[in-house]
Amino acid sequence: MKDENKAGKIRGLLGKFIITGTLRLETGLHIGSSQEFSGIGAVDSVIIRDPVTREPYIPGSSVKGKMRYLLARAYAGSGILGNIEDENECLKRLFGLSGNKIILSRLQFFDLFMTEESKEMLGRLNTDLYYSEIKFENTISRLTSIANPRQIERVPAGTEFEFKLTYNLEDSGELEEDMLNIGFGLRLLEDDYIGGSGTRGYGRIRFSEEFDWQFNDYSALRNETSPEGLEEKGRKSFERGRKGVLE
Repeated sequence: MKDENKAGKIRGLLGKFIITGTLRLETGLHIGSSQEFSGIGAVDSVIIRDPVTREPYIPGSSVKGKMRYLLARAYAGSGILGNIEDENECLKRLFGLSGNKIILSRLQFFDLFMTEESKEMLGRLNTDLYYSEIKFENTISRLTSIANPRQIERVPAGTEFEFKLTYNLEDSGELEEDMLNIGFGLRLLEDDYIGGSGTRGYGRIRFSEEFDWQFNDYSALRNETSPEGLEEKGRKSFERGRKGVLE
């Protein structure tokens, strides 16, 4: 199949909404990193860190993937979560699609880095490792009663990260529906978890009550004027979604 037949039509760009806020850990977070070797006495499962600063961070891909998964389940209801190509159209245009048909993602997630306040807090606490803690866990075999202790590295509860999300405005008529789903997706994340071992209490998060908004309008490049009140409409729909309202 030729690429021009495989790709969907790429829409123009009317502007960008840049949404920023804070993500706070309500419980310890573990987003694992690959570990080729674990010496005697070493931590069994380490967290992902910035290769330059060695500080823990949250990959934007982790937030994007979990948010899409939860929204897809919410739209599926009691049905079966099918092929990603059969997802609701509003999810495909928000998160993108590859394969037989390509749809560009309107959302751009950023990696989340620790706030300066959290670095200072963790520095004062002198945690087990650099900006992280060690949680000891243990399982016991029901057949042999042999214990299997392990050490899990986590980012401590109370740590805050800078959250940033960009939304590409391609169709002003779809702005309110898209923002409603974005707000609802963040609400779903707060009701669930990110990272590993969520069913054991890890990875509970809370976003800041208020988000900062910036709307970069590109209509002047085309000697046009955007419809009035776009930013306000987007913000209100986003807030309705965060309250769990879907229309």
